[in-house]
Amino acid sequence: MKGKTISTTSIATFPVPPSSVVMSNKARRKDTFLRAFGIPVLTISILVSVAGAAPFAYVTSLGVDTGTVFVIDTATDNVTSVVPVGGWPAGVAVNPAGTKVYVATGFDPTVSVIDTATNMVSATVNTGGSYPWGVSVNPAGTRVYVTNRYSVADNDSNNISIIDTATNSVTAMINLGISTVNVEIAPDGKKIYAVNSRNNTTSVIDAATNKITVTVPVGDHPSDIAVSPDGNKVYVTNTGSNDISVINTETNTVTATVPVEDGPGDIAVTPDGTKVYVADWQSNNVSVIDTVTNTVIATVPVGKQPMGIAVTPNGKKVYVTNAEGDNVSVIDTDTNKVTATVNSGKYTLNYPAGVAIGPLIDSNITDQSTRVASNSREDTEAEEANLSFEEKKAVELNNSKNNNSEYDNGSISNGNESSKNNSTPGFGLLCGLACLFGGWKFGKK
Repeated sequence: MKGKTISTTSIATFPVPPSSVVMSNKARRKDTFLRAFGIPVLTISILVSVAGAAPFAYVTSLGVDTGTVFVIDTATDNVTSVVPVGGWPAGVAVNPAGTKVYVATGFDPTVSVIDTATNMVSATVNTGGSYPWGVSVNPAGTRVYVTNRYSVADNDSNNISIIDTATNSVTAMINLGISTVNVEIAPDGKKIYAVNSRNNTTSVIDAATNKITVTVPVGDHPSDIAVSPDGNKVYVTNTGSNDISVINTETNTVTATVPVEDGPGDIAVTPDGTKVYVADWQSNNVSVIDTVTNTVIATVPVGKQPMGIAVTPNGKKVYVTNAEGDNVSVIDTDTNKVTATVNSGKYTLNYPAGVAIGPLIDSNITDQSTRVASNSREDTEAEEANLSFEEKKAVELNNSKNNNSEYDNGSISNGNESSKNNSTPGFGLLCGLACLFGGWKFGKK
């Protein structure tokens, strides 16, 4: 209506030769076409490029002279940042907004909070327990749950610390069974699931009351846990019995047991809920489970002693930390083949343990591609960490490491390039402009 009014007024007020009127109409048709076709395409292209910006993977590592988190750009599978956190970082989780990373630092009874905008530790939270290991963030991003494998008061008991993310302080403790290793939150945030390795159970906790509502017997020595995206199933890895317990969350009973390779540890479910990936650290493989049939449909060879495992938000890639291999394997979920191996260049990815992947982000807002957060040290010569970890293999491995790398201030100079050019809105904008030009040419004709 607005275009017609302007057109009528122009003709009535200013005498215009007929030929000029015809040219004006053609110009208006071209302009209308551009607005109708080009602008929506441009908008869609920009929105797709922003929404599709590749997330970052956060890998906990023993490091050289301090515990470290390596940041991997999942678009290029290159290490882009190194964040010293101290201790022996193990469990790691990213909040739903992708703005914070929470890292359990093992021997230190603390959780380090990393700001993803700067890739620096912004806070350190004392958990009130000993040896924090598993970490999980609720869907609202308001609480972080951390398992303390041994409590301060009694080494035979265990608990979960609840951290308020607004204050970065522990607001409550949940007392559980013996040696609670890992914890996971239901998608709706109403239930907490925790695996107790020494009494072969999984605890179901009401998130509103922090009370255990039921205890589910599972396999031998459960070590990790994952919840399906719809919240209907819980998958528990049983390291001692080499199988996976499938728990129905409505009945809180084990409905299936899936045999896998030796030493199942960490576990992850794809975003569509169709596959489960299990890191079998004793067999150096990853087992792939079909969630409909509860059978292993593929076995993927990876590096030595796979420990941590995580799936990208689009379900296309799986990242596996290889503790003894000092690298990270990247699995294509379409082919179930390793398509890349991530090393850390001049920095030592020493005994990578856990991995968590953030949500899809706008790389213009959170540009991590050129940052390396690192503490300067007077003594740049790497020191071998003196560990007393209960797992014998970890101690032997650490003592045998040739730690000859250094952390320094500045950017990583090993030739790794970030996905900034691939994952930022610039590429989408270029496509949108190309579409506009094509539309203009079409309208001109």
